[in-house]
Amino acid sequence: MNHTIFIAGSGGIGNAVAILLREWSGNEVNIYLGDISEENLKKTKQYVTHLSQQTSLVETVLMSKDGINDAMKSAFEECQILLDCSPGSQAPRMAQFAKDFKMHYANLTEYVAETDAVIKIAEDAETGFVVQTGLAPGFINVLAMSLYNEFVEKYENEKVERIGMKVGALSNHAHAPHFYGFTWSPIGVATEYVKNARVVRDYERVQLPALSEREKIYINGYVYEADLTSGGAANLPRYFEGKAKNLDYKTLRHVGHYKWVEGLIKHLPLDEKLPQNLEDIMLEKVPSVEDDFVIVHSSVDGFDTQGRRRMVEKAFHIKPLEINGHYLRAIQTTTAVPLIECADMLATNKYKGVIMQSDIEPKEFLNGNFVSRVYK
Repeated sequence: MNHTIFIAGSGGIGNAVAILLREWSGNEVNIYLGDISEENLKKTKQYVTHLSQQTSLVETVLMSKDGINDAMKSAFEECQILLDCSPGSQAPRMAQFAKDFKMHYANLTEYVAETDAVIKIAEDAETGFVVQTGLAPGFINVLAMSLYNEFVEKYENEKVERIGMKVGALSNHAHAPHFYGFTWSPIGVATEYVKNARVVRDYERVQLPALSEREKIYINGYVYEADLTSGGAANLPRYFEGKAKNLDYKTLRHVGHYKWVEGLIKHLPLDEKLPQNLEDIMLEKVPSVEDDFVIVHSSVDGFDTQGRRRMVEKAFHIKPLEINGHYLRAIQTTTAVPLIECADMLATNKYKGVIMQSDIEPKEFLNGNFVSRVYK
């Protein structure tokens, strides 16, 4: 990659995207960092350049809270790609900037309405727009597509019984009664526990309540609980409707956590069963922690041509990363590198218009320079 890239948002993920993009790219990459906070921009620039041997450009752009200013216009005219690490509510606005200035675009948000808005904006775009390309949605969906392709190639059957996707961002230590520690956005956690999950059941796409199908699973010899949550399936329920009898995305947690959450939700008044209310209660009781790991698991099972049931599956256990004296939490790297990998793919100019998870070539993505360094 030899391009100039605009990174919107200088939070934890934006920082990780900037430093990994600059340090791991095969070619020189110039970066514009954009944020509404001058203080955050100063910290992020120091973070990215600290102990770095790279000499590529790192510029900061103070963004307007709404509309556009001259500094933004000037930066957008220089950039070929916009990587959106801003809050999900800003996705349509950032996508419109990308379209107006003929930049490629990729984002992380799992928000449904905002994703639909970005898709509409990108319909007739001259550049590529990749949506929902973080960890979940994002990496997990491409992994599931890869395993499905492997199953079809091995067992010559395009209809499968089940496609399962599971991801957990977990603390290394977990205490009763909640058995949890916040390793990323509390409102994101609360939202996925309350909103409906999109799944496939009996070959048809349906919605089910979050936390309504709990199961226990052993991954690499360790036991976890998994349950339905919203957002993580991306467009795969639509893509696999009629092909997979069952498909779902579930969030992995330490055993005991979901029972505790269920108790919280049960005692909320009917008119208060909202993400914000659940977040407020959880923040009172659950600590935010820095020690973390990410567990990823996907499986595809069905029948071969002789009628024997078969399964292919893959799991990853990702720990934090140290780079240039910085400690990147596992949730930062596992979210950042799929976004950067998509930037690398967009930089080839092979992509145009809307690109969903089912459209990404799995082998190219999973073996890419950035993803393969973290997911190994």
